[in-house]
Amino acid sequence: MRTRPGLAVALLTVAFGVTTAMPAQPPTAVADAPRVAAVQPPPTGTPTRGVDLPSAVAAGIGEVTARTTLGLAVLDLTTGLMASDGGDRPFYSASMSKLIIAVDVLSREASARDRDRVWRALSTSDDGAMNDLWSLHGGGRAVERVAKAAGLTGTSPPDDPAEWGETTVTADDFVRLLAHIQASPARDFITAALAAAPDTAADGFNQRFGLNGPFDAYGKQGWMTYMPSSLYLHSAGVLRGRYAVALLSIQRGASTMGAREQLNAVTSALDAALIRAG
Repeated sequence: MRTRPGLAVALLTVAFGVTTAMPAQPPTAVADAPRVAAVQPPPTGTPTRGVDLPSAVAAGIGEVTARTTLGLAVLDLTTGLMASDGGDRPFYSASMSKLIIAVDVLSREASARDRDRVWRALSTSDDGAMNDLWSLHGGGRAVERVAKAAGLTGTSPPDDPAEWGETTVTADDFVRLLAHIQASPARDFITAALAAAPDTAADGFNQRFGLNGPFDAYGKQGWMTYMPSSLYLHSAGVLRGRYAVALLSIQRGASTMGAREQLNAVTSALDAALIRAG
């Protein structure tokens, strides 16, 4: 569980420690109404038979409780079409930034040691491995490089360069990043690392939720607590080998079990709708 120290104990800050008071709120962008849109043209030479993505997204959103803020995006990798609800809403990344740094590190010739760090950061969500990668490869500059390369418009480095978990991301950007990975020489390595994620992360957190639940999928999970009541819980990956999916959430007043169940319900409804539509 990644957590952060409170303002009242700022002089005793430990990187990624526990908050004892609510910090400044993360950036927010609340639309007047849910946004669902197809925004990306089909790749050349791929099938063009579309699936009703907006209806599938609506099915997932229908499971969201009043105390959850959710960004949900789905991109059909076979048609290039994308639909989202709250997809442009910014969230703190928590451990999702590990996937961004992995893409940057593997875009160049990486040492065996760095490849091992990337594997641990993606599979067991190892914070120590991420700390090393962040400091060795430019931190926020790496985020900017990936954002430029993958066309990510809502992704930016953290205000505090030491807090990689406060990288700003959106669900729309994350499915674009997953599509970018599909065309990358590092795809097989990244996919294998994500698929190897164990039930229990390096910090002891249960990461079997969302796309890493009982679905034909693999993904990267993120979690971060701001005491006393806000839990960031994220899941993004590839579902049924066809759909890049990102679920980013802030859940207020929820237990970790309840928060996992919330993302499981959204994922289950989305998956069932995509099966029916396909």
